Amino acid sequence: MKKALSLCLFSLLLFSLMASPALSQSADDILNKMIDAMGGRKAMEAINDQTSTGSMELTQMGLSGTVTNYFKRPNKTRMDIEVMGMVITQAFDGETAWMVNPQTGSSEEMPEQMAEFMKRDSMGDAAYLDPTKYGITYTAKGKEEVDGKECFVLEQKYSDGYVSTLYIDAKTYLIYKSKGMNINQMGVEVEQENVMTDYKKVNGLMSPHTMTMYQDGEEFMVFTLEEVKYNTGLEDSFFEME
Repeated sequence: MKKALSLCLFSLLLFSLMASPALSQSADDILNKMIDAMGGRKAMEAINDQTSTGSMELTQMGLSGTVTNYFKRPNKTRMDIEVMGMVITQAFDGETAWMVNPQTGSSEEMPEQMAEFMKRDSMGDAAYLDPTKYGITYTAKGKEEVDGKECFVLEQKYSDGYVSTLYIDAKTYLIYKSKGMNINQMGVEVEQENVMTDYKKVNGLMSPHTMTMYQDGEEFMVFTLEEVKYNTGLEDSFFEME
């Protein structure tokens, strides 16, 4: 009886030791390894502003154009889209989210729901580097196979209650996919998935050079990154409503 009990306890101990590496991966563990994989906290925090330029294909519309994304700490962002001879701008200057109406060519404040999404996006990598400061929490949700990749699943919850999901490649610890609700070009709320591939190192930081966006399961846009510049001295006024 004692021998059988000892074997049973040994088996349970062995199983727990075998399982512990996966079980020990807390949200903080995964997040810290992701930061290291992206280039490290020190290198990321050294970036004061960033300009990313690339081409895009609007799959459903059969259109192509260029996109330039600008970011400046702590919470300024701007995106200029050039398509069919028009330039469409969306921006957040730290207080006001605004856009250029493509129909009138005039600048106007964004509707409230769109503005909330812009404010969250304006945090940039601070959402990973200092989540507590911004009231963001992460919860590990185990592993899931995504497109043949084993991924850690992190639930990301903002202080306003918005929830998104990150899928972290278990081999590279780089973000493979993000999923959450967003507002489409018609002003309708949709489930949006961003799949990030073709990571390359630029000035010590890993950047996905291809991003495929899906809305409600349908491919909407493919963005191909062509150039990234860091610390070019972007002025605050560049993000203010024109």
